Order: sequence, then C-alpha cells, then structure tokens
Amino acid sequence: MGHIARATVDSMAYQSRDLLGLMQEEAGLQLSALKVDGGAAANNALLQFQADLLHVPVHRPVVAETTALGAAYLAGLAVGYWEGPEDVTKNWALDRAFTPAMDPARRERLYRGWKKAASRALDWEEH
Repeated sequence: MGHIARATVDSMAYQSRDLLGLMQEEAGLQLSALKVDGGAAANNALLQFQADLLHVPVHRPVVAETTALGAAYLAGLAVGYWEGPEDVTKNWALDRAFTPAMDPARRERLYRGWKKAASRALDWEEH
C-alpha cells in the first residue's frame, strides 16, 4: 500500500474513533463491536487498524454493499414479503471479524499523535 493510500486509511480510522468516541460519551454507552459495510469494508488493513484503534472487534458482512440491499429490505417490509425486522436481520452473515491486536500503549500514543496533528491543521490556512 502506497503512502497516500495508507494515510487515507489511517485518517478514516482515526476519524471514526473520534466520532464513535463522541457518540459513546454522549449516549453513555460502550461500543462492544462495530459492523461495517460499503466499499472501504473491502480493505483488510483499514478494518484491522480500526479494530486496533477502537479496541473492539470489527465485523464485515458477506454482503458489504448494503445500500441497495437495505432499500430492497424496506420495500419487502412495506409489501409484507418480510414479516418484520427480525426476518431481515436474520439474513446478515459474517464474512470476517477483525480482532484488536495492538498494544494499548502504542494505540494511545498513535491516537495522541493524530489529535496533535489534527489540532495543528485547524489553523493551516490563512484567511
């Protein structure tokens, strides 16, 4: 993976940690696992790094492109093809689980570096 591609992967993972950390704090809930989908879910390096940064398992489904699938499920629910949401959720199948493996001290050191870089970038452009 090239430097730019790796930087993009890292940035996505760090931004997800920022957002999920805020969501957990606001909701008063603790994340036990993260289910992912979409094009980026095909990137094993991203998902492993995400699991490491969040310190929770990351689960990728067999069907990772779920936008159209979700629309089909909603249509099926609307016309009575599915009896209820439980019928839809039973169709979800795990392709791969990414388990956190990073040393906690390294994880926090990397995240502190991200926060420092992000704060310095806020005033990058002169007005």
